[in-house]
Amino acid sequence: MAAGAVDTALVARPETATATRSARTTGVVLSAWAGVIVAAHVLLERLQAMGANIRIQAAPLVGTFDLRVSGRVVVAVVLGVVIALAGPRLADLCGWRALLLSSAVGAALWAISLALVDGVQGLTSPLEARTEYLADVAKVGSPLTFLSTFVDRIADYHVHVQGHPPGMVLLLSAMERVGLGGSAWAAALCIGGGVAAVPAVLAAVRDVAGEEMARRAAPFLVLTPAAIWIATSADAFFLGVGAWAVALVVLATGRTDPSADAYALAGGVLFGVAAFLSYGLVLLAIVPAVVAWRRRRPRPIAVAAMGAAPVFLAFVAAGFSWVAGLLATRERYYVGVGGRRPYLDFLVADVACLAIAIGPAVVVALARLRDRWMWLLAGGTLMAVAAAMISGMSKGEVERIWLPFAIWLFPAGAVLGVGRRRGASAWLGLQAATAIAVATIVKTSW
Repeated sequence: MAAGAVDTALVARPETATATRSARTTGVVLSAWAGVIVAAHVLLERLQAMGANIRIQAAPLVGTFDLRVSGRVVVAVVLGVVIALAGPRLADLCGWRALLLSSAVGAALWAISLALVDGVQGLTSPLEARTEYLADVAKVGSPLTFLSTFVDRIADYHVHVQGHPPGMVLLLSAMERVGLGGSAWAAALCIGGGVAAVPAVLAAVRDVAGEEMARRAAPFLVLTPAAIWIATSADAFFLGVGAWAVALVVLATGRTDPSADAYALAGGVLFGVAAFLSYGLVLLAIVPAVVAWRRRRPRPIAVAAMGAAPVFLAFVAAGFSWVAGLLATRERYYVGVGGRRPYLDFLVADVACLAIAIGPAVVVALARLRDRWMWLLAGGTLMAVAAAMISGMSKGEVERIWLPFAIWLFPAGAVLGVGRRRGASAWLGLQAATAIAVATIVKTSW
């Protein structure tokens, strides 16, 4: 053998071995992703076969198994293919502001296309269910009376209002008073909130890990399985508020000029608002706290707390205590379905729902992620999700609840197909296929 051939072989072997290990690891991760979903399905089906009234008909997701394939699916398929193929290239070529705008628009179109699998009514009918917020808007009346009696009257409201602070139903009531009532405007609010989260996350990723990483992450924030619940769930609106709260405080930690306090204060106000939309959103504070710790910038956290405080005080002055509301919700939860759902079985189910929402590509990306700055965002998010799961207050029905958390895991997709747009496109295609499969096989409740 010639010396050159020997040298080439010696160089090629390590590369081949690395590629083999990577493929093997990817196979293991994808198997684990599918395995946890199957395990959750088996566990919950077993419970229902034993007569447990856990109310999860398409385990681990809420809904029913109902294959719906029609011409309407073509819109989602075409859009998924276009974003998967063109997304990585456009993310490289666009100006930064154009990227933020196009990513938000792309996310909106993708969410709407998935909702339209069930026709135009797919955008509004989930919000019209008797368990949803709109069903209780008529009960608000005087906002001050509503807030001051909310805890005492919590049993009089429907499930979603019982399970959350009064902020969302109060907002929908205010919208109705100014002529923006009904499910169509509520759907617009949800979609708007969901897609507004995309530029917030991109701005935070750029600040923490650099613009190149943010650009590579952009298509993975657009083409997500989680978009199934963005057009039809109030948690999508929570997603937008929570994302900007986190992003503004993260941006504050990267600055030392007067703008740092302004960012932190604004982020704190949004954290205060988020706390009165969903009790669990307070856990998102872990994400900027981790970034602040790594950057040794505790001041923005303190300023953010100052921004949140007036929101809490305003609700107290109106007669609603956040802590009292949380305790009342916890009591109602365990009197109802929460008391019938076994803790350990639903820990597995909660993981499975998160796996479906973020998709197989992002799970592989998290396994490959080595960038320590990106891990500040992903690691903080996983800590928050773990706290929510361990609390026992999130047992099932979490595919929508995970939306404000899952958004911070999608940027990990930036590590897929590095240096090869085709590689990124293939993973994006897998994400799109997962979303379309779930949207057409499961008729979800949201």
